[in-house]
Amino acid sequence: MSLAPTTPAAQPNPQTLSVFKTFRALRHRDFRLLWCGLAVSAVGTWMQIVAQSLLVLKITHGSAFALGTVSLFQALAFFLFALVGGSVADRIDKRRLLLFTQTCSAALAILLGFLTLFGVIQLWMILVLAFLNGTLLSFDQPARGALVPVLVPKESLGNAISLQAMTFNGASTLGPALAGFGVEKLGYAGNFFLNGASFLGVLLALYCMRVPKGPTHQLSTFQAIRDALGTVRRDAVLPWVLSGYAALLFLGPSSALILPVYAVKILHIGPERLGLLFSAAGVGTILGALFLASQGGSPRRGPLYLTGIFIWVAALTGFALSGQFWVSMTALLVFGFGQTLAGTTTTMLLQTRAPQQMRGRLMSVNTLLIMGIRPLGDFPAGALIAGIGAPGTVLLSASLVGIYGLGLAMRPAIRST
Repeated sequence: MSLAPTTPAAQPNPQTLSVFKTFRALRHRDFRLLWCGLAVSAVGTWMQIVAQSLLVLKITHGSAFALGTVSLFQALAFFLFALVGGSVADRIDKRRLLLFTQTCSAALAILLGFLTLFGVIQLWMILVLAFLNGTLLSFDQPARGALVPVLVPKESLGNAISLQAMTFNGASTLGPALAGFGVEKLGYAGNFFLNGASFLGVLLALYCMRVPKGPTHQLSTFQAIRDALGTVRRDAVLPWVLSGYAALLFLGPSSALILPVYAVKILHIGPERLGLLFSAAGVGTILGALFLASQGGSPRRGPLYLTGIFIWVAALTGFALSGQFWVSMTALLVFGFGQTLAGTTTTMLLQTRAPQQMRGRLMSVNTLLIMGIRPLGDFPAGALIAGIGAPGTVLLSASLVGIYGLGLAMRPAIRST
């Protein structure tokens, strides 16, 4: 009796396994809903960021100082309410809190659209709306960050954080390009209305989610904030990581400030090419998020964090020295990659080194850095641009962050994390 030759079992495609590993957190239904909803909303948010920056420059006749003032008003709201927002996020139902904040944010975008459409918009109105929007985000961002660990198991948490970072940062690729087109075809108000409509994506996702109850606290707001700050202070790594990321955010002028100024005064380009500059940085953030999401197991996050800072410094230096559009785009792509490495690893360390019942408050610290420290830094940066010019300001920012990064690299606790 003859035996037929055996056929070797089909082997899984390594490329398929790699892709699956990169997006493995999306296997979980509720996180997938949140991720998709935030991806839609983030595109609209970026459209408004770009359109609002251009609108401020238009009504103030190109004043970088006015852009910095808008950032300052939003930063003030975060300094007043971000830590309170984290305490509230740890105390009440996070899903219901997000439904409230997202609905109100949509209403503010629509209000800005009507004020612009009717031709009554003034700088003081934009300042008030920036403060109100910052107040809402002070509650929204900690709740959103604390919700993610409830939606995925612990082994997928790092991947979920990377993918969540990709939604907002990645939308900076498509959103600004659409904003440049939208300003040309629909006007500023059209972009603001589209942002208001984009919130429907995340609101629908939140309504469809089934979120299990997580641990909460019954402490007073003051005691809850004090406990969270004490947890950070006693950690061997977090104070240094947070201070380095704070330096990067404060000393590095934001894209919403520097890119419109560069477009108008250095590169002499219009809204459509300005959208491409924002998009280049956005592509870099996507690549950075995908790189982090593809890391299996528990990678050493300290070296990733330091690598991100030094890539950011090198790219920002290249951008400062470039006066050509395509060179600037390339530098911004690398810049986005480095910033995602530094920012997302900071978030991962906050999430994984804190008890679950304290994650809302710890994420409020992260919110304060990203949404408070950065706009606060834009205020003196706007004044400095008026004094020494945009290239000099950017080069000084990169130099200071690079010096601080070298100091962090000397600390064994970060290198070994």
